[in-house]
Amino acid sequence: MTDLSPSQRTWKAFKRNKIAVAALVFIVITIVVATLGYLIMPDSTPFANNMTIQLSIKKPGSEFMMLRLRKTEPVDTVNVFTKMLFGQPSSYRDIPITGYHFTKNYVYVDEYIGAEDKPEKKAYRIPATTNGPSALIIRKTYWLGTDIYGRDMLSRLILGSRISLAVGLMSVIISMLLGITIGAVAGYFGGWIDGVLSWLMNILWSLPALLLVIAISFALGKGLWQIFIAVGLSMWVEVARLVRGQVLSLKQVEYVEAARALGFTNARIITRHILPNIIGPILVLASSNFASAILLEAGLSFLGFGAQPPMPTWGSMIKEHYGYIVMDSPYLAILPGLAIMFLVYAFNLVTVGLRDAFDIKSQSTHF
Repeated sequence: MTDLSPSQRTWKAFKRNKIAVAALVFIVITIVVATLGYLIMPDSTPFANNMTIQLSIKKPGSEFMMLRLRKTEPVDTVNVFTKMLFGQPSSYRDIPITGYHFTKNYVYVDEYIGAEDKPEKKAYRIPATTNGPSALIIRKTYWLGTDIYGRDMLSRLILGSRISLAVGLMSVIISMLLGITIGAVAGYFGGWIDGVLSWLMNILWSLPALLLVIAISFALGKGLWQIFIAVGLSMWVEVARLVRGQVLSLKQVEYVEAARALGFTNARIITRHILPNIIGPILVLASSNFASAILLEAGLSFLGFGAQPPMPTWGSMIKEHYGYIVMDSPYLAILPGLAIMFLVYAFNLVTVGLRDAFDIKSQSTHF
């Protein structure tokens, strides 16, 4: 076992934690689903915002018959890559019906108005371009039901995962860039530089993260990119504190002194000799911050400071439907809540697995 590289030993130690591996698999599956997005969503319209008000708050598994009519205005067909990123506007208008029959060039339908209302009888002319009358009638299943606006819950949950993962990724990148840079400078140079940067870190450390994010959001405005920056700026302090402490403990070791004696620049010593040796604690903190960023984004969206409608986020979905928890449709708020819980819990399990894998003392008992 002694011929294994440090990275191989770390990965082998991580794989021993079966729960952490299962959590990592869950995260990877979530990333794949979020990346494919519109390609696998039942509602592939932009932001999954196809509203059918008559079908608001329908139970999971509900199936309806739809009359599909082509829209009068032209709709451009996008390529697969564009559809995956931004969705495909629908060329059709779906009308829920309970019954129909055809007579010559017309289709007569019983249009669904509501569960407690009688269907409304209407007639629509069959377009000449339609491939037979049967092409007008489809059956649509809402596997997780619909929200208060008649939108497909499954589609909005899938798209919400993309928002949560994007906020987590961008926030971690911003916090890592700032935190590693400031922490390394403070720990390596010391003196008044360390004093000033440590004072700044202590001031920001004393502020509640959510209040700090809200304050930054007020300054930057509402929007997705503003959330990236706000959450990232609220999490760099703990990264900087960790890196500062690690750099303080490593800057006096023999290989760093040897690098100074060889005339290497301070930037090269920090980037080539110090930071690679503290990558373990940084990765552990990055995984933990990913979970924290998802929670912060959900909290901001619930308070109305996150991504704005119609963009679906798990926090905004809870905000729209939390009143139904005490009514007959609690799943409207429970489903996005469970999505947040499972994803955050998975990142926390991976954090624990990474922490154990990078623990040299525990590794020494196995290798």
